Amino acid sequence: MASSAQDLGPVLDKDGVRLTVDDAIATVTLTNPARRNAQSPALWRALTEAGRLLPGSVRVVVLRGEGKSFSAGLDRQMLTPEGIEGEPSFVAMARGGEAELDATIAEYQEAFTWWRRSDIVSIAAVQGHAIGAGFQLALACDLRVVADDVQFAMRETSLGLVPDLAGTHPLVGLVGYARALEICATGRFVAAEEAVSTGLANLAVPGDELDAAVRDLAGALLAAPRDAVIETKALLRGAQDRTYEEQRVAERAAQGRRLRDLAGLGE
Repeated sequence: MASSAQDLGPVLDKDGVRLTVDDAIATVTLTNPARRNAQSPALWRALTEAGRLLPGSVRVVVLRGEGKSFSAGLDRQMLTPEGIEGEPSFVAMARGGEAELDATIAEYQEAFTWWRRSDIVSIAAVQGHAIGAGFQLALACDLRVVADDVQFAMRETSLGLVPDLAGTHPLVGLVGYARALEICATGRFVAAEEAVSTGLANLAVPGDELDAAVRDLAGALLAAPRDAVIETKALLRGAQDRTYEEQRVAERAAQGRRLRDLAGLGE
């Protein structure tokens, strides 16, 4: 068997994030199970860097967390007056200028945005707790496969905050406004059965089958030609912002590109 990039070691391994690449599949792993993969600005910067380091050969990105929990959310030290050493505390952020505060949050959000790029399909493999920022990180991916012990919760509102890591748009798109509001405003847990029945998760499996289920899904995604998957993902992602007639036009344009490409007439 030919050697893969993964054989050469991680592409990135820092600040609680490890990126490995095996041909067309990349795996991003949260690597601080002792703290239930709590999130910090350093981790977010590492996640952003992982996105920038993806080789062009990658078609599927798997996001997973080591240990019993996918991610229990924000490192609570960020909520203390002193914050995390070397990082701005929430108090310091609040005291800064409005533009500076906006830019800081925008930088944090970058860790959660690249998973929806049209040239990849991202899968979150979620077990145990996925709370707050952990929930939003799972929502950042295109697809979610969950273990039967999963516990999603959006706790920001309970802390006097709002979910601001790009999670509200996909949440509403998946479960609808009323259920999204109820989940966020109450901070309650969403377990595996509800996650699947509401469309929040694609599939729930026993915990010891999670990795295998994700591998099977990744393999199925790789079976179709890459350009067809890219065009289809772009069509579906844009559908909610188009009218029915606009979507028909977009379908025709995409199919025209595919037909010309298959006929060897591509640009």
